[in-house]
Amino acid sequence: MNSNKMRVAALALLVGAATQVVAAPAPVTELNSSSAQGNSLERLERMLEARNQIQIDMQRQLEQLASEMDELRGVVERNSYDLSQMLERQRELYREVDALSRQPQKAAEPADSKPKSTETYTSNVSENADYEKAVNLILKEKDYDGAVKAFEGFLVAYPQSAYRPNAHYWLGQLYFTKNQLKQAGEQFKAVANYSDSNKRADALLKLGVIAERSNNVEEAKKMYQEIVKTYPDSTSSRQAQASLKKLGK
Repeated sequence: MNSNKMRVAALALLVGAATQVVAAPAPVTELNSSSAQGNSLERLERMLEARNQIQIDMQRQLEQLASEMDELRGVVERNSYDLSQMLERQRELYREVDALSRQPQKAAEPADSKPKSTETYTSNVSENADYEKAVNLILKEKDYDGAVKAFEGFLVAYPQSAYRPNAHYWLGQLYFTKNQLKQAGEQFKAVANYSDSNKRADALLKLGVIAERSNNVEEAKKMYQEIVKTYPDSTSSRQAQASLKKLGK
């Protein structure tokens, strides 16, 4: 009897222990470790993606900055070239102004239908005064816009004036300084029609320069060659020869 009771009690103990083992949960440390590793990988992937995106954005910004720098460099170079051209035109104008101020006035010559040299005074007091006033706007007042209007008005008021070649010449110089090449060319062509004007050689030279700047090489060569042929000992001729050499005669 006692033996049977002991056997039943032992069996009950074994069944209870087995039940506890089967029902026991998985170790908490293992589950937590697996979850932590997954989260760490996800965070690492997100960090790598963010870093790659930042690098892409930075590269794009660097490329944009480089492009803007190239554009700015081009603008600076063009502005520097335009400034140097403007200064050179101003120097040319100042040289002409100085040359005119040093030239003595000659006696007046009788006018006829043929264009004549204009280094003269006429007997018309108002004509002399208006011409001198226009010249002084350049020589003394440095009012070049005012000088343009004055010379244009002079040409209208005195269509037969002995000063017309010089008026055309100064208008050409003023327009040339403003880089208004078309208007300058028209004035220098008018001067070139006066065969004995002492401004004709320089007017032809300016016509050559204008043609050259307008990429009309053949016309430029034509102007320079005429200067060399007609005025071989002049300063304009030496300049024309240098230009022909540069263009490849």
